[in-house]
This record gives sequence, C-alpha cells and structure tokens, in this order.
Amino acid sequence: MTRPRDEVPVRVTASDDVLRENVHAALGRAGVPVRESADSVLLAAGPTVDDALADCPAGERAGIVVVADRLPEDGVRRAVRAGIAVLVHSAKATPVRLAAAVRSAHDGDGRLPHEALVRLLGTDRRARRKPPRLTARQLTMLRLMSDGLDNIAIARTLSCSTHTVKNVIYELMSRLQVRNRAHAVAAGVRAGLI
Repeated sequence: MTRPRDEVPVRVTASDDVLRENVHAALGRAGVPVRESADSVLLAAGPTVDDALADCPAGERAGIVVVADRLPEDGVRRAVRAGIAVLVHSAKATPVRLAAAVRSAHDGDGRLPHEALVRLLGTDRRARRKPPRLTARQLTMLRLMSDGLDNIAIARTLSCSTHTVKNVIYELMSRLQVRNRAHAVAAGVRAGLI
C-alpha cells in the first residue's frame, strides 16, 4: 500500500537545537510527520548549505531537503553537484513550502529558490565581467534614465545642456557596450549599478 502524498515522513538534522525545534514546529503545522522510517526524507537545516550538509550521514545526498539561512552560490553549486535538488531559504520556509519541498524530494523532483536558480543559470564564471567603472555623472545619468527621464528632463534636473546629456549618455553607452537606453538600464541593473 502506498502512503498518501501528505504523509511522507521526515527525519530532521540541524546544526543547533533551536533550529531543529523551529523546523519540527513548521513541519507539525504542515501536517508532515517527523519520524525515522526507511522511506523518510531527510531534512537538513543550518545557517549555510555547507553547515546543513555537515550533519548529514556520509554518502546520503539524494532525496534531501536543505533549509539554510544563506544560500551562497558556491554552496548551492556544491549541493547540486552532490545530487541535492531541493533547497529552501529559511526566511521563506513556511509550513506550506516545507511540505511542498518534502514532497518534491520524495518524488525525486528539484526545487530551488528563484534567486539561487537565477544565479546558477545566469552566471558563468568565465563569462562574468567586472562592472565597468562609471564616472559620477555617468552613474547619475544612468539612474535618471532608469527613472524614465528623457534628455530634456535630465538636462533640467542636472542644470546642463541637452548637448552635454547626449555626450554623457553616448560615453555611458560606449562604456557599458550597449545599443540603446533600455539596454543601458538593463546592463546597469545586472551589474548592480542601479
């Protein structure tokens, strides 16, 4: 007889007792039974992914849910390479999300927080460039462009001529290696400049 999806048992390891109690309470509110069993899902909790995994039994990596306060890119990469496909940021570990994460791990599905997934898929260390250094005036122009101001409004805001605005934007676009204003704003957001 197969167990209903809601009754997937969980065993919990945690780097400290308070964290363990918090996870137990959240699982209890979600109706997820916490008990040792042959088919239970292991939930490992800690301040970081590496801390959570440090308490896991050696060789046990598949079917684990990792709950961590911090999900640094290198820790997430190590976890994924080790076969862990379900990560939950502890700040977002509501009872409903924990129950869904346990079901995903039990079913062999993956579940990563959006921000961790974007970092993993959106960055390649070989292709990553340092953001270009912008002058204070270029950075100000970029921010004003991101607010939707046109050249005339930027000139009025900065008390300069539209000709100056055009020249600074031209230099800015050249430095960012972009084709147009929208591309410049997008590049600025990606680089963390605005």
